[in-house]
Amino acid sequence: SAHPGNTNSGVKIMSHSSAYFSVGKIAGKHDSKELKRGLDALPGVMSVSINSAKNQISVDFDDTGVTQNKIQRKLEDLGHHIESVTMEQITE
Repeated sequence: SAHPGNTNSGVKIMSHSSAYFSVGKIAGKHDSKELKRGLDALPGVMSVSINSAKNQISVDFDDTGVTQNKIQRKLEDLGHHIESVTMEQITE
């Protein structure tokens, strides 16, 4: 039986995480677009989805390329106040 954590044929397994950020306020579509653009620009970020009704931003990322802290700093740079963060580890 295969041992978890072993990689096949030397392919590096990406470590894949999701972070859910609750922010103070997402003001409409323009704000969402800016946010998405800013986060997509970070290396390692795989996808960004924004729920403006819940003021929640979820980011799927490869944590060999970027950290939750970096994403959080970027959000703060973009002028968003982070109220809470939930992390989820996804192992393929």
